[in-house]
Amino acid sequence: MFDSDGLLQELTFKAIRSSGAGGQHVNKVSSKVELIFNLLESSVFNEEQKERLQNKLQNRLTKEGVLMLQCDESRSQHKNKELAIKRFLELIEKSLIIPKKRVPTKIPRAVIKKRLKSKRNLSDKKAYRKKPDID
Repeated sequence: MFDSDGLLQELTFKAIRSSGAGGQHVNKVSSKVELIFNLLESSVFNEEQKERLQNKLQNRLTKEGVLMLQCDESRSQHKNKELAIKRFLELIEKSLIIPKKRVPTKIPRAVIKKRLKSKRNLSDKKAYRKKPDID
């Protein structure tokens, strides 16, 4: 489908300080990893794949066509980098899947008869509740 090794070569990483509680450690260690991928300048994907990715990831891409993922789950920068790469590859694989076209099927005759019979039964049940006409 695509060359994952070539794709990993096009990624850019930036380490930044993680936010939130953690005391002194958080203030001096850059453990949060930001993964940056420029989709428009990628040589791994052909034009059709780029267009599909742009459509699927349009709410995650910047105006310049750059995808940014951040990971600060772990206190280790290396672990966060691995997690970011894993998420990125899953996101790309999921976005490149072409969904199967649904083939509409005809409603079976037996199903239609069953529905009409149940409607008739309900109608009869309600009709029997009425007082009979004495003419």
